[in-house]
Amino acid sequence: MPHRSHPLISGLLAAGLFGVSLGALAQTAEATAPAAAPEHSLSFNVGAVSDYRYRGISQSRLKPAISAGADYSHSSGLYVGTWLSSIRWIKDAGGDAPMEWDVYGGYKGSAGPIGYDVGLLRYQYPSAALAVSPNTTEIYGALTWEMVTLKYSHALTNLFGVADSKGSGYLDLSANFDLGDGWSVVPHVGRQGVRHNGALAYTDYALTLNKDFGKGLSASAALIGTNADKALYVTPSGRFTGRTALVLGIKYSF
Repeated sequence: MPHRSHPLISGLLAAGLFGVSLGALAQTAEATAPAAAPEHSLSFNVGAVSDYRYRGISQSRLKPAISAGADYSHSSGLYVGTWLSSIRWIKDAGGDAPMEWDVYGGYKGSAGPIGYDVGLLRYQYPSAALAVSPNTTEIYGALTWEMVTLKYSHALTNLFGVADSKGSGYLDLSANFDLGDGWSVVPHVGRQGVRHNGALAYTDYALTLNKDFGKGLSASAALIGTNADKALYVTPSGRFTGRTALVLGIKYSF
């Protein structure tokens, strides 16, 4: 969560003590006060990646994927959104869904220096036709202090088509370091637990370099890998979907 400070207030108080006129203060405030955040905000995004990785595991058979999304937020902290991406893993598992469709909503706020984010996320795979439905619902909660975020997601349903896996959890620790001039670097480590299916549990890691070019255009390069079981997370041809790789991405928001 961003933490808004108000240096203008202390500046005006100091100016008053040194005898600046009320008229000058009003002009200073008008000239330097930041614009108020809009009550309602709606944005859209489209993107492409060289490999759609989710929690370190390829969802697109180690091949490129395209995506699109929309987000609405209110100044109160409430937000909702949706996101779609091309995928291949459902077909690899014997189903028929070429797309992942996510719908989510939640609330963001802050308590002193700590930002928080709580919400509900539904992963939907239309026409999946698998023996165990891959459709998954998770609740999540995140805490942010300065550049560090700790997030936990908890499955209210079976997890992505794994039988008897309700109650699985994912713990995610990441940081966002601003390098200036639109550059940032984000280290990440996560742990996916799969209830009653311990062999499927694994740790993933990533180091992502981001560049914001302005006017809604951004790009990323991420080194991503996992210690997942190489016999369980594979494509039909036997390729390990959690292997360490460089993943490139581009995104346009408007």
